[in-house]
Amino acid sequence: MSALQFRLLQARDTTDSAREEEHVAFADFLGSPLESVHAFDLLTEEITVERVMEGVDAILVGGSGAYGVTDTVPWMKRYIDCLGGLAEHRFPMFASCFGFQGLAMALGATVRPDPDGAEVGTYEISLTPEGKADPLFGTLPEQFMAQQGHKDRALELPAGCQWLARSSRCPYQAIRYEDSLIYATQFHPELDGAAQSSRFRNYFDLYKGVYGEVRAREILDEICPSPEANGLLRSFRSVLADHLGKD
Repeated sequence: MSALQFRLLQARDTTDSAREEEHVAFADFLGSPLESVHAFDLLTEEITVERVMEGVDAILVGGSGAYGVTDTVPWMKRYIDCLGGLAEHRFPMFASCFGFQGLAMALGATVRPDPDGAEVGTYEISLTPEGKADPLFGTLPEQFMAQQGHKDRALELPAGCQWLARSSRCPYQAIRYEDSLIYATQFHPELDGAAQSSRFRNYFDLYKGVYGEVRAREILDEICPSPEANGLLRSFRSVLADHLGKD
């Protein structure tokens, strides 16, 4: 059997400190060598379904740094259309945060800024009945902690998707497209508590401007481990390996 290969779609400026951290984190939590996770720069590379699928077994999508799916930057529509094309091909994918929002839009859902529902830090996630029955999410406890970092959210369940998880502030936290190996989470399974704390400190001045210094320090202090959520990527890799007959 040959090793699984992944392509990580990234929407991060070269000056974004999370760019390489995200690449390493996905590889670590998948339990895969870094060289089997191929970074793809959405800001500069040609975005086509054929190109991102070529030579890999699954697509990964992470966060976005300075960008949001409602931005009018030239590459954004190509990115969203590409995720829609991958769904049409039923090509295996695990997308978090910015990836969740892009897939939701590609499948017809509305995504809008929701400052009152923003989640930054560690939050409790609850499985839906469909989540409890799902082969990937059904291995998790009914409630678990996960790392968050978003101010936009999907306003409805995307067409053709199963609703797997929710939080008290943001209903749509995890989806699966039909019965394919296409999963997306609003939360970040590639971030653990230590990485979340580090990233929060890097962006502390930004968060201080949004929340005020007192609340920003409270959020930082409330960050905690999220082992069940972090285990999702390794479980996805295992399910994918069984599906493809690869290691």
